[in-house]
Amino acid sequence: MAETRSKPGKVYLVGAGPGDPGLITVRGVEVLRGADVVVYDSLANVRFLGLAPATAERIAVGKRHGAACMSQESINELLVARAAAGLVVVRLKGGDPFVFGRGGEEAAALQAGGICFEIVPGVTAGVAAPAYAGIPVTHRDYASAVAFVTGHEGDCKSGGTIDWSALARFPGTLVFYMSVSRLAELTATLIAEGVSPDTPAAAIERGATPTQRCVRGSLADVAGRSRDAGLKPPAVIVVGRVASLGDTLHWFDDRPLVGQRVVVTRPVRQAAAMVERLESLGAAVLELPALVIEPPADWSRVDRAIAELNGYDWLVFTSANGVNFFFDRLFGTGRDVRAIGAAKLAAIGAATARELDRWRLRADLTPDEANSESLVASLIAQQSARRRVLLLRAEQAREALPDGLRAAGVRFDDVAVYRSVDQTAWDAAVVEQLERGDADWVTITSPRTIHCLMTHLPQSACERIGRTVKLASISPLTSAAAREHGLTVSVEAATASMDGLVDAMVRCVERSRAV
Repeated sequence: MAETRSKPGKVYLVGAGPGDPGLITVRGVEVLRGADVVVYDSLANVRFLGLAPATAERIAVGKRHGAACMSQESINELLVARAAAGLVVVRLKGGDPFVFGRGGEEAAALQAGGICFEIVPGVTAGVAAPAYAGIPVTHRDYASAVAFVTGHEGDCKSGGTIDWSALARFPGTLVFYMSVSRLAELTATLIAEGVSPDTPAAAIERGATPTQRCVRGSLADVAGRSRDAGLKPPAVIVVGRVASLGDTLHWFDDRPLVGQRVVVTRPVRQAAAMVERLESLGAAVLELPALVIEPPADWSRVDRAIAELNGYDWLVFTSANGVNFFFDRLFGTGRDVRAIGAAKLAAIGAATARELDRWRLRADLTPDEANSESLVASLIAQQSARRRVLLLRAEQAREALPDGLRAAGVRFDDVAVYRSVDQTAWDAAVVEQLERGDADWVTITSPRTIHCLMTHLPQSACERIGRTVKLASISPLTSAAAREHGLTVSVEAATASMDGLVDAMVRCVERSRAV
């Protein structure tokens, strides 16, 4: 790290890893959360941009396949200028900034400009992509050394700085970056320099991402196999005895949802857990939030309820959103958890109960089935529920809960602590994939979700949902709403939860693969 006291601001050169968002370091996440500016490459997972503050400036400088939207010199000048203005800048790069990432050039430019900087290493694709393909780049019985080589360095036969004769004699694993377009030339050169044509080799496309593909073969045929498979950049090539281990140590492609493209329609704040689980099972996730969650237009009713909390016997939550918006407001007024007093807490389902746990509170009541009808029955069964109940839920929510309490003679106040607004500003890239049918599943988690999708999405996208793109529903009520739109529901969760929804998709995919 280099520092100067004469200039304000600071630049962090952060390696974001090769694709899997879980591979960024803890330090990388920390600096992103404090960034004023994020300057990012096309090979860095765009999901990391959500870690930066909403006010942070985001600047794409992506370079891929030889094309650049900004020259390296311009990037260097940008980093220096933003830091000199007193800003904290995160330069987010795929893989590791110092492994074929031109991080050394950027660090030198910052040093020359008198800018304070820090290097945050990342997991490089040359290690991660083989690992995700079941290939260890070193192995006690196969290779005690590894060489990382760029495939863009000059001509394989002449020019450049690579000594191909020395590489051919290298006693270990060779890992080539950025070389799929020149794979035939590369393998022919190695064979001409004396490497056995039978040497195991593998080409790994988009390593450590849900769309990873691996072509295995020998040095003599891996280029032809890759061409026949239509492999495209970015990819890394592994040459050496360790490449044969991928046949037995593969694990990434064995996960139940590998190859499945799933559209998640949950609101942004609620999608994270579902996205994480789907990706852990191998799915490629496309996020298309159908609803935007917002605070109520007027907090006055919520504030009156907070002021009278000691008059309620039960606080009833019907969603994680309700929990978060209510307690944010409660604590925002200067109160603490003691304001709840002796009131008991009811949660409509396990997910809502877990959200209470996050606030260090435990639900006194969670019905076996996560729906309003079961919640009403459970509340009525509680003798104290015949006193006074505070419903803390969304605007325009179903009437089953208040209707059931009213019919049972339970006194209650129904207070909206948040509202859901239909999404109209869609992610164009995801919509285009839907229109082309480049998705396998669309998940729906409420009747409101399916109504919003079918009302506001382009007709060409709607024609795919529940037809060429399978529909996965969280509950019978949600399925009924989909059918009202003339859609076919392929799977329905056995239990109305995110885990139940994912499990239903897994079972369906496993059945189809077993046929």
